[in-house]
Amino acid sequence: MNVQHYTYRVTWSQDDGEFVATCVEFPSLSWLAATQAEAFEGVERLVSDVVADLERSGEPVPEPIADRQYSGKFNVRIPETLHRELAMAAAEQGVSLNRLVSDRLSHR
Repeated sequence: MNVQHYTYRVTWSQDDGEFVATCVEFPSLSWLAATQAEAFEGVERLVSDVVADLERSGEPVPEPIADRQYSGKFNVRIPETLHRELAMAAAEQGVSLNRLVSDRLSHR
């Protein structure tokens, strides 16, 4: 498993007075260090060790988000009143409901 494909983030922790690095696919893991580079290198080594342990024990290893395939489709249950409001807004704008919701999601 290529641990470089995992999704890492390094942020400053005011509480710890250090940088904290995390990995999205392993939310319970983190690494604190004085510099961003040291934090990143530390969490990457930690993830590598955890992946090796999981592989040795035959446990499933999370697939990196970057390597996953996405269909571009997902279902969301919403209240009927919101569905109606969105359908009306889409009709007023002359676009499909899918287009309206996709645009709104992409613009937050």
